[in-house]
Formats: sequence, structure tokens, C-alpha cells
Amino acid sequence: MKSLSPQYTPASEIGHLLRQKGYGVLSVEDVAQWVGTSTRALQSLASEWENMPPDHYLKDGGRYRRRRHSSFVFESGLLTQVPHRAHWQPLDYNALHGGMERWFEPMLESTTSQPAFLELLSTFAQTASAVRGQAEVRWCIEAHQFRIDTTGGIGRPTPEGAHRDGVDFVAVMMVNRTDIKGGETRVFEADGPLGERFTLSEPGSMVLMDDARVIHESTPIQPLAEGGHRDTLVLTCRAHHFQDSPG
Repeated sequence: MKSLSPQYTPASEIGHLLRQKGYGVLSVEDVAQWVGTSTRALQSLASEWENMPPDHYLKDGGRYRRRRHSSFVFESGLLTQVPHRAHWQPLDYNALHGGMERWFEPMLESTTSQPAFLELLSTFAQTASAVRGQAEVRWCIEAHQFRIDTTGGIGRPTPEGAHRDGVDFVAVMMVNRTDIKGGETRVFEADGPLGERFTLSEPGSMVLMDDARVIHESTPIQPLAEGGHRDTLVLTCRAHHFQDSPG
């Protein structure tokens, strides 16, 4: 596995790359082109990561993660926010936090009403349809705001380790990195030996992944100065139905 800076792909090629190798990385300029918005609009979302509530569900005893979560449906060209619901994953996909309903605080209307945010989710679903070759799919999208801080000396973006999410597609957008080292993104073939690692550092840059084909993780972060943190927006897209507790 070779270490590399992000090897960006043009926005016009992201669908092809998802079909070809299961993931691709876009620069902020290409994310803006892909979505049909401006880089300024994308990067202005960063203020929505301030004053987020703590994640009370961390089973490793950590206090390094803040989080909000909301859910949406994209169907027949229309994006709709659905009533607030729990985030749930089976143990098969998340051995650390799977099997329990996690009721995170919802995203704020000031975030979910921003055109750049709404256009991002809609484009994500449209790309999913194009990659799957299915025009009329009900895409269930979960959006997660994460802030990983280093108050305790270390923060873990993926405490569950290398994983899949049990969805169709995953997107991770870098919102901000402030006074940290680490936080390297690692993407591996789910059924093969190949993998790559790179560090998303440019605000607005994004990695998109076919969750059936790749496994991913982000390495821990450490502070370079007091208050060091890493902000990301994670989107998951699943056809037809959300993952919900069978209970």
C-alpha cells in the first residue's frame, strides 16, 4: 500500500471511477463543479460545525467527538428531510457501536436550509443512480456532522477501525483541519489486497466510495496546538430503505 497525497479526479469522471475501482477523490473545485455551486458556498458551511453537542454513545470512554445527524430521502428528483430518527447499524458493520439506536441531536435548520448543502445531497443521490444504472431509485441519505477534537490528547475519527457502513455509497467531505497531525484516510479493496492512503486537508475536498467494494478508516489525530480539531461531513446513501433496528 503506497502513501500519497490525494490523487484528485475530474468531476466529470467520478461516476466512471466509482464503477472502475470503487472510490475517487475530488478537489474543492471539482466538488463545486460536480454540485453546481461555488467553492465559497461549500467552504462557508464550516461555521455550522461550531458549538455542536457531544457524542454520548462512545463505547471506548472517549470524549473527543461531537456530532449531529439528520436523514433525507431523494426520490423522483426531489430531496426531502424526513422526521428525526435514530442512527442504527448492525454489529456486522460496526462491532463497537452496532446494534443500538443512537439518537444524536439533529442538524440545525441553518445548515439544512443552505442551498449548497441541499445541492450536495441531491447530486450525491443522482450520482448513485448513474453508477447503479437505475434512474428511479428511492435513495435514503443520512448526513453526519463530526468534530473530532484533541482535548484529551488524541481523537479517533473511526474508533470502530476499518469498516463498511452497510449502505450503497459513502462520501466524506473535509470541512476543516485546525492545528492537528494525523487523520489519514485509508481505503482498501473489500475483496482484494490493494489500498491507498492519503490525507484530506483542503476544505471542501471529498472522497466518494462504493461501500460494497471498499473498506475505509481514518487514523487518530493529535494536537499541534491547543484546540486542535478535525471537522467532516459524512453522507451515506442507501437504496429503498434506511437501516433501522429490527426491534
